[in-house]
Amino acid sequence: MTLPQIVSREEWRAAREELLVREKAATRARDALNAERRGLPMVEIEEEYVFEGGDGKATLLDLFRGRNQLVVYHFMFAPEWDAGCRSCSAFLDQIGYLAHLRARGTEFAAVSRAPYTRILPFKARMGWTVPWYSSYGNDFNHDFEVTLDGEGGTVERPGVSCFLRDRERVFHTYSTYERGLDGLGSTTTFLDLTALGRQEEWEEPKGRASALGAPAGSERIRYHDEYED
Repeated sequence: MTLPQIVSREEWRAAREELLVREKAATRARDALNAERRGLPMVEIEEEYVFEGGDGKATLLDLFRGRNQLVVYHFMFAPEWDAGCRSCSAFLDQIGYLAHLRARGTEFAAVSRAPYTRILPFKARMGWTVPWYSSYGNDFNHDFEVTLDGEGGTVERPGVSCFLRDRERVFHTYSTYERGLDGLGSTTTFLDLTALGRQEEWEEPKGRASALGAPAGSERIRYHDEYED
């Protein structure tokens, strides 16, 4: 194993400050990229997908649970599998309290192609409480390019898709797959993928911070048990 070079505290400080310059540049570049993402056009969803979850049948609109935005994690779990994907399971393990996302009008849900009768016992085994729905029998996974049909057969891949609701109309705003999921898991990283973003005053384009009629992003952060749903 090759370990980092051993240096004095002063040498470490100089090297750290040099790296910090590049880190700050990367942060500014990421902010600019997020602004470009929020500037993407959106597509209205006209397909009437029917899912199955803990409360029975549900439409894509139902998955919002009345909120403005929806982040869907495409969890790899094919109908013939006995358990969900290990990598997807590790991803879902890192999801914390959804109260912070929901306080910014954003719902989170996992969707898999396996029947709900297979999802439910596996979800119980893993101890997860996040909403999880089955898309078994509809084209949701194919339409959002996480189930791919090729010469070698059907292939599953992980992904995240974001949706925006305007009353009863639902729009697809963004999707990313595989390595595009690297670094995701926290509330802010998911919000950065959405059309409304973190809803902070400094974000571009202007005017979306007050989309929920509430204080800007960081000002509405509470302990997770203090939010009013």
